[in-house]
Amino acid sequence: MVAREGSRPASAEQRLKEFGIELPTPPEPFGIYAEAVQTGKLLFLTGMLPTNGRAAKFTGHVGAELDATGEREAARLAALNALAAARQHLGSLDRVTRIVRLGVAVATSGDVREPAKVADAASELLQDVSGKDKPQPVGVRGSEPSARDAGRAGSDL
Repeated sequence: MVAREGSRPASAEQRLKEFGIELPTPPEPFGIYAEAVQTGKLLFLTGMLPTNGRAAKFTGHVGAELDATGEREAARLAALNALAAARQHLGSLDRVTRIVRLGVAVATSGDVREPAKVADAASELLQDVSGKDKPQPVGVRGSEPSARDAGRAGSDL
């Protein structure tokens, strides 16, 4: 946790600045769906891909075209896109009090047994932004190739 004057913890927006994290432009939907839907105090985000706008930044599968390092970068970018979408919808990430679920899908090829290490890149970023005292539950699944080859690690919050 980042210490603040008077022992007040840093806000999410302050942590972004302190860690030098710049959020990308929020991603554009690939179809006719909403990137974010709020009901009451809950905000649901669609699955995010490691894209820049609509352009895939990573393609391939862990164990084939990508190694674990490339997949970790893809998972981190997908999480950055999720944060950007949340900020766009809410106006500020300071309005996020807790992330209640992080789902990560990792496209694998062959005998890849540790997709959780890929998902850790998204978890680490989210903890840097929200605070180490607020870890989120993570659901990770390794999967075969999907119809859309726009990167292999995806995140949903």
